[in-house]
Formats: sequence, C-alpha cells, structure tokens
Amino acid sequence: MTTPSSVSTDPHGAISNGGTVTDRLVQANERYASAFTDPGMDARPVLRVAVVACMDARLDLHAALGLELGDCHTIRNAGGVVTDDVIRSLTISQRKLGTRSIVLIHHTGCGLEAITEDFRTELEMEVGQRPAWAVEAFRDVDQDVRQSMQRVRTSPFLLHADDVRGFVFDVKTGLLREIDPS
Repeated sequence: MTTPSSVSTDPHGAISNGGTVTDRLVQANERYASAFTDPGMDARPVLRVAVVACMDARLDLHAALGLELGDCHTIRNAGGVVTDDVIRSLTISQRKLGTRSIVLIHHTGCGLEAITEDFRTELEMEVGQRPAWAVEAFRDVDQDVRQSMQRVRTSPFLLHADDVRGFVFDVKTGLLREIDPS
C-alpha cells in the first residue's frame, strides 16, 4: 500500500525520481494489466447495492464494508452528498442495472465542514465565473446524512427507496455509526 510519505512529489506533482503522478499511475496500470484476466462479470452488481460516499482518500470502502470486485456500484463525490448527478447515477443503477439497496456514507472530519457556500463567491472573484453547482457545505454531519437520505427517498426517479440507510464512518476507528433518518 502506498502511503503519503512513500511517494515524494514536488509542488508541481512530479515524482522526485522523474515523471508525474499520472505517469506513475499509468505504469501501475501496465503492471496490473499484464496479470489481468477478465473476471467474466457484467455491470450489474452482485449484491444489488449502490454505495454513495465521500471522495476522501481515507475511506477504503471495499475494505471497510467487506466488498469484492463486482459487489456494488460506488458513487463518490465531495462530502458524499446526494446531488442531481448522484440521483442520475442511482437512477441508472436501479432502472438499468438492478440495484435495490442504497447505502450513504459520510465521515468524521470531512472537509465540507470546514468551508461554506462562500467558496463559490471566492471562485467567482478569482476566475470571473460563478460555478453553477452548490458547494453543499455542512456543519452537522448527522443532519447532512439525514438530508441525503431524504433526497433519495423523495426522488421520483428512483424505483426503490425502501432500503436506504445512512452512516457516518469514523476516520479514527474505522467504525460505521448508523444515522436515524428522523
């Protein structure tokens, strides 16, 4: 496993022994592909579940949830927030690829707790264009999980909203804490 201290980069993302981080990833893919065999799966997740989670690099979802390749659809974004694009992905996952359950995972120490919607204004001042998207910053992770569950449960596009559960992953202990939707 690569740790932050095992990969040394300069301020421009170049690896100190030459090349960029992307070059390193492409080389890793070449090694992976040389031993790759087609697992014979299709795009339908074996467990019929979609997991929506934060993009935070500290969350190793497959390991934390005991998942194997092909078990689930994984949808990640900043904060694990249920946005229009997440609803889009969940709708396709359910209607075309057979998922029935949805698991939402936020986490302790999320970066979205440290910023505000003012971030959009800051970007506008810097680049001259206001982003069309919302930051979706929050102060209370439990309440944000509840809001995400509500967005899923009330979406007219989703066929299966009866098995939607939300959790907060503790980045210090690795444990999930379930959030009561009410």
